[in-house]
Amino acid sequence: MNADLHKEIRSAVVTILRAHSTEGTPSADFDHRVWKDLSQGGFHLLGVPEEAGGSGGGLSALAVVVDLTAFHAVRVPVAEAAFLAGWMLARTDLSLPEGLVVASLDEAHGERRSGALRLSGSIRVPWGRHANHVVTPVRCGGETLMAVLPVPQQGAEAMRLVTAENLAGEPRDTLILDGVELADPVAVVAPPSVDSAALMRRGALARSLQLGAAARSVLESAGRYITEREQFGRPLAHFQAVQHQLAVLAAEVTALQVSADAALLAVETDDPGAAVAVAAAKATASAGAQLVASIGHQLHGAIGYSAEHRLGQATTRLWAWREEFGNESHWHDQLAAMVRQDGPWWPLVAGGTR
Repeated sequence: MNADLHKEIRSAVVTILRAHSTEGTPSADFDHRVWKDLSQGGFHLLGVPEEAGGSGGGLSALAVVVDLTAFHAVRVPVAEAAFLAGWMLARTDLSLPEGLVVASLDEAHGERRSGALRLSGSIRVPWGRHANHVVTPVRCGGETLMAVLPVPQQGAEAMRLVTAENLAGEPRDTLILDGVELADPVAVVAPPSVDSAALMRRGALARSLQLGAAARSVLESAGRYITEREQFGRPLAHFQAVQHQLAVLAAEVTALQVSADAALLAVETDDPGAAVAVAAAKATASAGAQLVASIGHQLHGAIGYSAEHRLGQATTRLWAWREEFGNESHWHDQLAAMVRQDGPWWPLVAGGTR
């Protein structure tokens, strides 16, 4: 990891976010101004190799941008664009299209007809209403393809976009495919490294990093509030019960961030234990999100639920993201299944050799 590079990226992204600060006002469902500046600087495609149309820089460089946009509750799809869509395309022979490209982990159904690929089914497309293209797996016969689809314009007959939002108000749309035929199919056979389990882990890693950043935002907001707010003639921070709650919150936030950072390092270095590290990170993040949100609101005197309040913007993301790409129950089950099998992660679990 290049510390100097990460410092430069952090400084540049913070400058962009401050230039378009919406502190105290609810954001729209997509911050076009921030996305435009991030795109022009190539920050939205960090971690995607240059030969694949990205900005290079490595996964940890991209994580800096993911962290900052999540911490500041900026409505831009960095995780869906670079962390997922860019990664999926970089492992195929497909080119990265112009504009916003997001990913769906749902499989469309495909069949070949006279050289064309006919698609049907429904796929969930986060930020779909703002995207130009979506990368999606396609099950065709006995093989899985990776395809790039243009998101339909209004009035398209064979494609229909159904809009929806998560608890944080982020677009979580669904693309309905009703016999879409691509005369020049933009699809290739997916490599073994890009199966459904790998896609799920990739999304879980992205959400783990985002959950850690949102949790840190809650901690910072709570620390500032109890220092500034007075009760009985002294700051709330001077009360022992408040100090105890803040300490519990800080410990939980640290656990979320340490587990996410460990998973990031394992994935970036192709560590044999990367799968268990990601599973542990998402399980920790999803389980801890509820406690972080609860204590955060308690320390604020049960305020901060409105969309205008910075705390509410962070906690609604915690509640939404904890469920996406598998909640703690899902990843606890995955960890249990891993423990029942032989693998290079066993020393990590047992603290010795098997």
